[in-house]
Parts: sequence; C-alpha cells; structure tokens
Amino acid sequence: MTKSIKATDLSNREMYGYLSSAVAPRPICFASTVDAEGNVNLSPFSFFNVFSSNPPILAFSPVRRGRDNTEKDTLQNLREVKQVTISVVNYTMVEQMSLASTEYEKGVNEFVKAGFTPVASQLVKPPRVGESPVAFECKVNDIIELGNEGGAGSLVIAEVVMVHINDKFLNEKGRLDTLRLDLVARMGENWYARASGDALFEIPKPVSSIGIGVDNLPEHVRNSKVLTGNNLGRLGTLERLPNEEEISGFTHQLTRLSIEEIHEHAKQLIETDKAWEGLLLMVAQVGN
Repeated sequence: MTKSIKATDLSNREMYGYLSSAVAPRPICFASTVDAEGNVNLSPFSFFNVFSSNPPILAFSPVRRGRDNTEKDTLQNLREVKQVTISVVNYTMVEQMSLASTEYEKGVNEFVKAGFTPVASQLVKPPRVGESPVAFECKVNDIIELGNEGGAGSLVIAEVVMVHINDKFLNEKGRLDTLRLDLVARMGENWYARASGDALFEIPKPVSSIGIGVDNLPEHVRNSKVLTGNNLGRLGTLERLPNEEEISGFTHQLTRLSIEEIHEHAKQLIETDKAWEGLLLMVAQVGN
C-alpha cells in the first residue's frame, strides 16, 4: 500500500525528512568562502552535485534555517565575494566535517575549529581544505533564490577554474581511483554511507552498442518468478537473442530440471557477468 501526501500538507520539517532520506546517498562537499574583509568560512553541504563538464559546473544550495528563516554565512559571503572553493569529503575526515557543520557565530573560522589545514588557492580568494583528496577553485556564475521562507534553498552555480588532486588518490592510468578515494555520502537523519568495500559494485555501461531491451526478451524470461529486475536489466543490454544454431548446441547441457531450477541457475550466471550464457540457458529450456 502506498502512502500519498500532498506537498502542501507537509510541514517544512516533514518535507525535509522525506527528501533527505529518500534522495540519498548525496555527495558531500566543503564550501570555503570569504567575506569582503577576507574572513574565512567553511561549511559542508550535501545539497551538492556536478551538472556540466563543459563548462565545468558544480552546484550546491545553502538552505535558510527553518527555525528563524535566517541565511547561512556561506550565502552572505558569496554575495560579497563571488568565489568559492569546493573540496570533496572522504571517510578519513567525516567526523571533522560533522564538527564543521556546527553553527558557530559569524566570523568564527571553521578551519580552526575542525582542525583542517587551509591551503591558499591560486585563482580565487577562499582557501581549500588541505586534507581533501580533490578540491576545485570556482567562480560563482549565479545564485538562484528558490524561495524566501525557512527551508528555502539558494542554488549556487559555480564554474570550476582550477582543480587540485592529491596524487595518492590516482591509479596507474592517472585517473581518480574510487577505492582509494573512499568518499562518504549523506543519508537521512544521522546516517551516512561509505563508498568502499561491499557498498561498491560495477555495472557495464551499454554505451558501445544498443541492447535489445527487456521488451524483446522471451515472455517466459520477462515473467520469470526467479529473475529480479536487475537480472532483466542486464539481459536487456545484450545485443541480440540466441539463434537456432546456438540454442541447439546448448540444449545438451540441460537435464530434467524444473523451470524454476533452470532460472535459478541462469540467475547465478547473470550475476557473475555471464548474462549471455544465462539467456541462452533459458531460451534453450523452451525447446528442450
């Protein structure tokens, strides 16, 4: 049963709870800014992502405080100096990141409070976080006000002008290594996610060829009580169905198994990157 609620019937607190828990995991960044006098502010944001590579655009959204509808120091600083450094957050600094989210009084330097090293930028005024694996110096192209009540965000559109990468996070090909990065992400309430270990998995992208799609799979495969949506999705990336010759050469592998047993075996093949063999097994099953 589905619970359906009109957005207008939810309080700001309730809506935030649903959004922050359902739209997750969200990458976390540090935004470093300065005011007109050069005072530094450092604040983490999980309303953050990348939106373009040419031009290179990052965006994040400082949200008005729900309790009193006041703006965060980051936003006030950006109106005075339209520059920001954005530093990514990994597991080794997640507790310091949480500490830096404390709402200190304006003028307090979160670099100092959280124990981070400010490193001077080359093209913008705000410093970057020295402990971060990757940091981006950015100019602010636009600030889009999304509302004027508590909980309303201000979308900051930032264009990257300089990239800093700690080379210990690069692989032998000179690319950023996901395993070494060990990034963290924000979930709902007090929960976080860590991009490492069993949380990571690879899926081959269907970019070099056009897959047949789930709709072109045989009916008994589409309606399998054993295969999952993920299994069907993997089969849908295959370029074609097996032909008669391939099927006839495979039927000798079938024994007196039930359809469910054959599908179970096919499922195991699909989940071990042998999708073609799994599909062949199920198609051959019909003619056996």
